[in-house]
Amino acid sequence: MLCHSPMRRIVTLLSDFGTRDHYVAAMKGVLLGINPALILVDITHEVTPHNVREAGFLLAAAFDFFPAGTIHLAVVDPGVGGERRALAAAGARHLFVGPDNGVFDRTFALEPPRVVVSLENPDYRRPQVSPTFHGRDIFAPAAGHLSLGVPLEKLGPVISDRIQTASRRRLGKEDRVEGEIIHVDRFGNLIADIEIPPDERLESDLEVSVGGRRMLVGPRTYDEAPPGEAFAMRGSSGHLEVAVRQGSALEVLGRGVGTPVCVHRGKR
Repeated sequence: MLCHSPMRRIVTLLSDFGTRDHYVAAMKGVLLGINPALILVDITHEVTPHNVREAGFLLAAAFDFFPAGTIHLAVVDPGVGGERRALAAAGARHLFVGPDNGVFDRTFALEPPRVVVSLENPDYRRPQVSPTFHGRDIFAPAAGHLSLGVPLEKLGPVISDRIQTASRRRLGKEDRVEGEIIHVDRFGNLIADIEIPPDERLESDLEVSVGGRRMLVGPRTYDEAPPGEAFAMRGSSGHLEVAVRQGSALEVLGRGVGTPVCVHRGKR
């Protein structure tokens, strides 16, 4: 394999590994062993274990704020060692590396991939690949070599049949949109998989319910909401968010990830 000189590139990392164990450090060690000049940025390693949909939301909420040429490494991989493929993709501005399990669906809806390859070339893997730690042995090496300028197509064959999960849920002119809570942030805000367009105002003609409980609609900021009452708003990620002013919607409602959410237009 040809040697390449270190290049200063950004690689982001997102996983469900947490920080208690050695997993994240091992991936970073592999990356830096290939390219010591890398800038490594942690998006988060606190994804709920095995929750691909939550990981997909978090990546989509963060990736586009990074400079062009950034490589995004996402490893939330409950099917590791199984039949799902390992992939790398190039969009218009960014590169992506991770499992073919739908984790990139939301991101690819925002930046469609121009080329997607299956990571099959053993020259760009670690010499021995653990069936339970592809983040270290397949994905990190691929991202490291991409950071050195290795062409995407050298990592494996081009594919066009990647796994795709359910389509995006977006509030439009329809009378009813149903979704669910996919993430609870550090403040206890409940974030749904329903996207709210920038020009859509959550006002009195909309009813929002979480787990069958109707939410207050109208406040645009936390400060506008009455203390202690759960309310629905358009969050900074562009998704429907349920919050409590200076409190926790998770605690007030007692509902978390997986709770059904319904947005209904017009009074019933």
